[in-house]
Amino acid sequence: MKVLLSIKPQFAESILDGTKRYEFRRRIYQDERVESVVIYATLPVGKVIGEFSIKKIHEAKPTDLWKKTREFAGISKKFFNEYFSDREVGYAIEVDHAVRYNRPRELSTFLPSGIAPQSFAYVREGV
Repeated sequence: MKVLLSIKPQFAESILDGTKRYEFRRRIYQDERVESVVIYATLPVGKVIGEFSIKKIHEAKPTDLWKKTREFAGISKKFFNEYFSDREVGYAIEVDHAVRYNRPRELSTFLPSGIAPQSFAYVREGV
């Protein structure tokens, strides 16, 4: 099973080039069958540009999460702290293997509504 995440273009690129090995989230999907993430690069790109398999999901207090992930966080500590400022728990999806699509794809290929999710959306089977 796959889940689609809306990710800022610079972070999506960093995941695909291997410099960002964690995707941070304030909330996480609940279905344990999810094995991979489809990457929707938000505007101005506005396309699905690749995907990655999930190595592990880390759940911890933000201070502990930063200690565990900072080397390959792909974001500054300031950005991290602002993102998790009002949270007692944070999540880091650890990237196992990222693949860039040969050609960016339309969001509607993965989600019939064609509307980017605020946090995540499950992707229909066979895509």
